[in-house]
Amino acid sequence: MSAQQPEPTTAEPEIPYEAARDELVSIVTRLESGGISLAETMTLWERGEKLADICQTWLDGARTRIEAARSQAEDSQD
Repeated sequence: MSAQQPEPTTAEPEIPYEAARDELVSIVTRLESGGISLAETMTLWERGEKLADICQTWLDGARTRIEAARSQAEDSQD
């Protein structure tokens, strides 16, 4: 039995972009400062990966909306 990748969704992430970005910055700062256990490092790293994905989802959505608006503006000029 092969594992299937989940279908990409267009739903908004569970937290706003700014909150995800700010939490990610905080995690990076903690990781860079050192002095934490390997287990905590791994937990922070995993959360950071999830937050980076959330930020990317928001940015991809914004890019899609901008491209759609540009396309619509170009179509209305023709």
